Amino acid sequence: MGTVDWAAWRPQAAEPEAEGLREQKKRRLRQRLSDTATEMFLEHGFDAVRVSEIAQACGVSEKTVFNYFPTKESLILDRGETTLAALCAGLADTAHPAVETVLRILSDELRAMTSWIAAQDDPHEAAAMIRRFGALTRSTPSLRAYHRDMTDRLVAAAAEALARRAHQSPDDPEPQIAATALLGLWSIQFRSLGKHLDGTRPAPQIHEAVTADVRRAAHLLDAGLASFEGAARTG
Repeated sequence: MGTVDWAAWRPQAAEPEAEGLREQKKRRLRQRLSDTATEMFLEHGFDAVRVSEIAQACGVSEKTVFNYFPTKESLILDRGETTLAALCAGLADTAHPAVETVLRILSDELRAMTSWIAAQDDPHEAAAMIRRFGALTRSTPSLRAYHRDMTDRLVAAAAEALARRAHQSPDDPEPQIAATALLGLWSIQFRSLGKHLDGTRPAPQIHEAVTADVRRAAHLLDAGLASFEGAARTG
């Protein structure tokens, strides 16, 4: 399998302006480990590839791999931390409604993916590779479990941020259900991508179709969340 710049369609945390050479080398090695693991998992299957083989392919020790990634699953499902940081920062800004914040994050993630597809020599093959990535995640029990755990972390973080906005406890039912509903929009985007990444649509059409699906779902949440946030401001 040829080398693919997977980082190009996975939104990354902003690079520090004063990043030193040591930090730059560590960041690049981390990305190389993840990209190499992704390619090997897609080619051979997740369970068929050992972490020691990924380490060997990158010219490092197995211990080095685990210094960067705590589990084998995190080598391929490495976007959660970036999403978590964006979600916490976005929901901390009370000037913007929660739904608007989440839609902006989802749009950034979708734009990174569709822009990457459009930039490839063979956009149809690029779309097929992303479909294979999704299929691998769905068909591997340990990856599904890791994804559920990350979703639980995101829901907990969102509930805490929403509770602060509303001057409530994160354990109260309102921030709990609001956070669960907001994180459900990621599932809508994921399912919509599976439907529209059919190998026949150009990247702009994929972006438009998926965005429309996500906004339809978000529209149902808008009224309830606006009522929740409005009550908090007047309470």
